[in-house]
Amino acid sequence: MKNLFKSLFLIIIFYSTIIPFVNGQELSSAVQKELGVEEGQYFADRDSAYLDPYYGLKKLIYGNRRFAEDKSIRPRQTDADLKSNEAGQSPFAVIIGCADSRVPNEIIFDQGVGDLFITRTAGQVMAEASYGTIEYAVEVLKTKLIVVLGHESCGAVDAAMKLPANPPGHVVTLINAIKPASLRAKAENLPAKEALNYAVKENVIEQVNLLRSLEPVLSRKSDGGEVLIVGAVYNLQSGYVHFIEETITSLPKFN
Repeated sequence: MKNLFKSLFLIIIFYSTIIPFVNGQELSSAVQKELGVEEGQYFADRDSAYLDPYYGLKKLIYGNRRFAEDKSIRPRQTDADLKSNEAGQSPFAVIIGCADSRVPNEIIFDQGVGDLFITRTAGQVMAEASYGTIEYAVEVLKTKLIVVLGHESCGAVDAAMKLPANPPGHVVTLINAIKPASLRAKAENLPAKEALNYAVKENVIEQVNLLRSLEPVLSRKSDGGEVLIVGAVYNLQSGYVHFIEETITSLPKFN
C-alpha cells in the first residue's frame, strides 16, 4: 500500500509539471506578472498595441490564445480593410520567424492585414538583409515590438544538431549560424527530442541577444527602452506560443 501511494504521488507530481505545457499554458507566472497578462482575456486594443510594445505583447498573447482555443476572429481582412491599408502601414510588431509552412504568423497570432511586419528564413537565421528589414520597421514604420519566433521540431535546428557531412548548397550557412545553440544542447545530454527543442530555445535566446546588441539602431533603441526585443517558441501540437521567460523578465520600462 505504501508503494502504491508513493507511485500515485510521483504520478501527480509528474503530471502537475507537464500538464500546464500540454494544455497550452503559454506563459510562466513570472511572465504573466511582468506583462500584466490576464487569465481569460482575449483582446487588446490595436492603437495601444502600436503605441506601447507591452500592449503589443498582450495583443499577440491574446490573439494566440484565441487561435489555440479555436476562437479565432480573423480580424481586419475585409475589402474595406484592404482598401484602408493602401495609403500606408503601421504594424504593431515585427516577427522574425522560421520559414516553416506550419507556422503561419498572422494565423497563429490571429492578426489581420497590416498588423505584423514579418521576415522569415529557415531557423529564423538573420543576415544583413534581415537586419535592414527590421531597422526599416523600427525607424520608418515606428514599430516598437520585435519578436523572434522559433518553433518546436525545427528542421533547420535539427540539421545543426546532426551536422551532416555535405549539406547541399547554402544550407551550410544555416547550420553554421545555429551551431552554437546546438552544441549547448548536446552538452546537456538529453534525449533526442528534448535536445532538439532545447536547441530551438537556445537559438531564439541567442538571436534575441544578437539583435539587442546590433549597432547602430537596435542596440540604442533597446537599451533606451524605445523598442522591446523578446523571444518565443511555437508549439506545433498545442498551437500555443510560449514566450521565453529569460527574454521577458527584467525588461526596460518603455519610454
